[in-house]
Amino acid sequence: MTLTRPAPGRTTGAAVASPLEAAATVSRRPAILCAATLVATGSAGAALLVAANRAAEWDTGRQFALFWAGMLVFTLPAVYWLVRRGTGTRLRVAVLTAYAGFTYLPKLLRTPDGPLYHDEFAHWRQAREILLDGRLFEQNPIVKVVGDFPGLHSAVAAISGLTGVSIWHGALLVLMVAHLLVVLGVAVLAEEIWQDARIAAVATIVYSLNSSFLFFDTQFGYESLAIPLLVWTLVALHRAMRGPAGRARLGWSAVTVMLSAATIATHHLTALGLLGVMLILCAVATARALRRINPRAVTWTAWALTAAATVLVVSYLWVVAPRTAGYLDPYLARALDQFAGMAGEGGGGGRTLFRESIAPWWERAAAFGAQGVAGLGMLAAALWLRRRREGDAVSRNGALTMFVLGSCYFPAALLILTPSGAEGARRSWAFSYLGIALVVAPVVIWLLDRAPFYSGTALLAVCAVVMVGNTAAGMNPSYRFPGPPVFGSDTRSAIPEVSAASAWLRSTQGRDLRIVADRYSGLIFGSFGGQRPVTGSVSFPTYDLYLAQPGRQPSPRLIEQLSSWRFTYLIVDRRMAREVPEIQIYFETNEPVPHSDKPAFTLGQLTKFDRTPWTIKIYDSGNIAIYRFDFASLRKAAR
Repeated sequence: MTLTRPAPGRTTGAAVASPLEAAATVSRRPAILCAATLVATGSAGAALLVAANRAAEWDTGRQFALFWAGMLVFTLPAVYWLVRRGTGTRLRVAVLTAYAGFTYLPKLLRTPDGPLYHDEFAHWRQAREILLDGRLFEQNPIVKVVGDFPGLHSAVAAISGLTGVSIWHGALLVLMVAHLLVVLGVAVLAEEIWQDARIAAVATIVYSLNSSFLFFDTQFGYESLAIPLLVWTLVALHRAMRGPAGRARLGWSAVTVMLSAATIATHHLTALGLLGVMLILCAVATARALRRINPRAVTWTAWALTAAATVLVVSYLWVVAPRTAGYLDPYLARALDQFAGMAGEGGGGGRTLFRESIAPWWERAAAFGAQGVAGLGMLAAALWLRRRREGDAVSRNGALTMFVLGSCYFPAALLILTPSGAEGARRSWAFSYLGIALVVAPVVIWLLDRAPFYSGTALLAVCAVVMVGNTAAGMNPSYRFPGPPVFGSDTRSAIPEVSAASAWLRSTQGRDLRIVADRYSGLIFGSFGGQRPVTGSVSFPTYDLYLAQPGRQPSPRLIEQLSSWRFTYLIVDRRMAREVPEIQIYFETNEPVPHSDKPAFTLGQLTKFDRTPWTIKIYDSGNIAIYRFDFASLRKAAR
């Protein structure tokens, strides 16, 4: 019961709150106001994102403005509450959780009911095969090395089997949790280095501006789970270095090794990126130890855990996944060749940014502006690190490590100018932007504390520009928005006719059949159809079947390969004779197919299989035809 005292000479029937109750009411007001603000802006933002997708389906051109209005109407208030001085720890964690949920919406709304991006078909198939057959490490016909890294697929298959939900909905659950873990993990890592919750919040926001955050690292792909594992491995590593000798250090060391093992079992590139960051940390710690400004225990702990992670990664790649080196090497080699061609007199090998892109001019301008902002931010961070030397040895080591890591962003960005290097450059930004975020964040807080209103307004504008620009640079509009079918698009080429053909082949002939197909048909037949497509390579040039002119036989060696490896069906998409693929690829990146503004095939090249003695047509829907190889005739042709 609350005791009250009326004012002298006056009476009242209302109770006067005690000082403790008044303080509690005041402390709850920011939380209530924050919740109301984020619920309102989140609802408005989600509605605008849905409207953007609808505008894209009708090709009105308004989808870009609607999309970014939806993103910014929630993001900017969330940033305000995160960097506000009076925001408490629990409220800040709640806002970060809400931010993680909202930033997953663009990908969720883009693909709510099944795989859409190229690699998603491979991962969907792998998880489904584990659920159906219970076997790990089965080779994947769409992306060859996917089966060697079963961390994501086994988790999705387990959730699907335990709960009864579909593979896709099990994947969405895993990916949402992984996205939240990235957001919280970056905040915890930043607080390990800077010991400041506001800096940690800013670091999280800056990291979320990288080009992979909204779409690529939220897809059904192994990097989407591996990146949070990398971030939390670094958190455990820093705590192991900081912890006192004894159980605390041993405990965090065990967590570091365990998370390193989980990372390599999930994704090859992320595991190699983790080793790179750990080696940079060891180099920084060693350099500081030689100057006698780093405790020996910190340096030895860093080296011991890095050595353990290296043994795990090398052993796994050597014993379990030996095909990985051969899978990655052609991409790097071609990227270097193309980069050298750009530097040579011929100028060949390069690619034009935003070539034939439908993105508006302001998105393209923001994409270039975002690179300049990153450069200025790193320059300011370098000056900050040189002047500010507070913090313990672990914090200082972590800050310098992140600066070196962030500096790697700029040379990697040059690879975006090469067709083969562009994919690797995009994947590297998820790592290097972590370094940029963690060293730029304290500079942002310093600016906010000096002139809150002017700095805050300017920084919110910069945040908007960088978010727009990086996303535009990292993802084509066809990945970000729905729209009408487009032949040769990794996201829009699947039409009902292809799906119906793959379903027919599976229902009448069975699954796990070896088939020859183009890139886009192969995705559908290999995933939903459950078949094993091949789209050609230098050692197995199945695209020569399509390239051969009517009346000419393919090479006897190729026919012998088809026969001895028991390929049974050929898929022909006649759209190849009428349309040019949007991404300028018919089969594989190294295909010997002429690329121009006109289709590379004639209708005669694609209908010649109706008359060849070693193919029998068993299905024809107009665009899609399926032929069965006649092995007896194949052997005769080979002789």
